[in-house]
Amino acid sequence: MFKANQPEGWPIVFSKVPECVVGPDADVRLPLAISQQIDYEAELALVIGRGGRDIARADAMSHVFGYTIVNDVTARDVQMRHAQWHLGKSFDTFCPMGPWIVGADALDGTDTRVRCWVTPAGGAAELRQDARTSDLIFDLPTLVETCSRGITLYPGDIIATGTPAGVGMGFDPPRWLRDGDEVRIEIDGIGTLRNRFVAAPGS
Repeated sequence: MFKANQPEGWPIVFSKVPECVVGPDADVRLPLAISQQIDYEAELALVIGRGGRDIARADAMSHVFGYTIVNDVTARDVQMRHAQWHLGKSFDTFCPMGPWIVGADALDGTDTRVRCWVTPAGGAAELRQDARTSDLIFDLPTLVETCSRGITLYPGDIIATGTPAGVGMGFDPPRWLRDGDEVRIEIDGIGTLRNRFVAAPGS
């Protein structure tokens, strides 16, 4: 969540199942028989390097190994239908990630630029999202502190940090992803995550 949104007292936290993770340049399957409102979310993700539980905010960044890029793909109609976020964000292939993990000693994840382009099938690339991580409502130490309250974090755990304004549901009318679209996310200091969206068999 970025400052363009109304801040809440606590970050909204949800999980995605491991089966939704795919790499750069992999196809993302659109389950169009289940959802017609599939959206993109460009996000910086931090990778835990030193585990712990009840991590204090002041010590949080010492637990971060590095950073990568995540596209938190979401079926908005499924998300709203169930009044929770897990199912709508956990379809197979709904978490493209990569292309690299950049060490925390080589990148200041607290202030880097996040951009997202969507290229409709047969069309030109459109810049949809553009913001800095310094504009997050909840900063990185707060997210680590929150996610570790009573829960042990382990090396390799990944925390996605939130997405800027410009997601498809924010347009009037909404601009959902369609078969053949491409989403390209760039984060300064990390690189580019690019994925094509294709209709799942039977959709």
